[in-house]
Amino acid sequence: CFDYQKQFFTGEDDAVSRHPYILRYDVEVSGFGSHQSGHLCLLRLKEQIYPGGDSKHHWPTLCLNTLRWAKTQGALVGPAHSGWGLEVAGAALPNYEVPPFNGIGANEYIVDVTHQVPDPEGRLVPAVDFISTVDTPYAWELNIWYHTLNVGYRTRISGETDFPCIYGERVGLGRSYVKLEGQLNYEAWCEGIREGKNYVSDGLSHLMDFKVENRAMGELGSELKLDTGKELSIKVRAAARLDEQINPSLRDRPYQQKPYWHVERARIGDTRTVPVELIVNGYPVARQDIVADGKLNDLEFNVPVQFSSWVAVRILPSAHTNPVFVVVDDKPIRASRRSAEWCLAGVNQCWKNKERFIAKNEMQEALSAYDHARQTYQKLIKECRDDRNKVAFLRP
Repeated sequence: CFDYQKQFFTGEDDAVSRHPYILRYDVEVSGFGSHQSGHLCLLRLKEQIYPGGDSKHHWPTLCLNTLRWAKTQGALVGPAHSGWGLEVAGAALPNYEVPPFNGIGANEYIVDVTHQVPDPEGRLVPAVDFISTVDTPYAWELNIWYHTLNVGYRTRISGETDFPCIYGERVGLGRSYVKLEGQLNYEAWCEGIREGKNYVSDGLSHLMDFKVENRAMGELGSELKLDTGKELSIKVRAAARLDEQINPSLRDRPYQQKPYWHVERARIGDTRTVPVELIVNGYPVARQDIVADGKLNDLEFNVPVQFSSWVAVRILPSAHTNPVFVVVDDKPIRASRRSAEWCLAGVNQCWKNKERFIAKNEMQEALSAYDHARQTYQKLIKECRDDRNKVAFLRP
């Protein structure tokens, strides 16, 4: 597919674009190169072909090498259909079952998130900007994200529709709603995702203007600094739209079956209400229910935060904000030793399944990349808070 489709790449908005619609051709690493270790979305590329050839046959087999090349162009990068290969039995978030890491989702993300690579100016930046969501079962894709946030990483989420491979109905089932100033343009939209100015949604529920105290999501690094822990005011404008008549075949369907994200799955019993949950370090700490009649609801939560933490809001599984990072006493987020241990186990499990896909000429780089991740998580295990007595939240 790539060798046929490469003819459409221009590095600019396609000529058929008409305001307010933009069509842009970028690259998904799928069916070649490092795809066995996880498909990658490479957005905002200036050059679409990895140096050394003019086809798909010479690309790296290690995801980190692909990401490093893309980031030198200033690209926005992250794994596609993140849940594939990260299957777990239950629906708990967070959960501590180590998945097989044997698919094409955010598998090597567990390694890549620990790395920094040069940007176009030579400055070191995170190797991964986002993970894709809404396209695979929510517990599979959100769990790895929650764990890496809990140990201090600041990867954002973006919506995805893998059309027509996962969903054939239409593009735009998994959406990123980015808050922008002025007229929509692709560069600003990508930058908004990198900065975490977006929430993701199936389009049937919305979480707008999320802020913690005076810090809006996506502004100034989404970081709120405090000298000491205190009770925080968290605000969000929430809306959802459900039919009055229940669709039990959809509501009661196992979450591993499509559609993976849909507001009907969030319906509370036989009502027309859905829960808006406030999340701190992966766990729901407060909840307000709203009527899903399409009307906006101005919500406020007040919760104490005593140590550095990440805060987000969700309507599960229909919409999720990016985090605001609350930094207390200038200390990094080290919220969960169990998360750090999960991440280390994930690196080892990933290597068991991905080693065989690495080309011989990249093997030393792969060994080094994985060893770096192991050493990083071992250090984080020592730094993180002991949370072994905390019970994972299981949706009813």
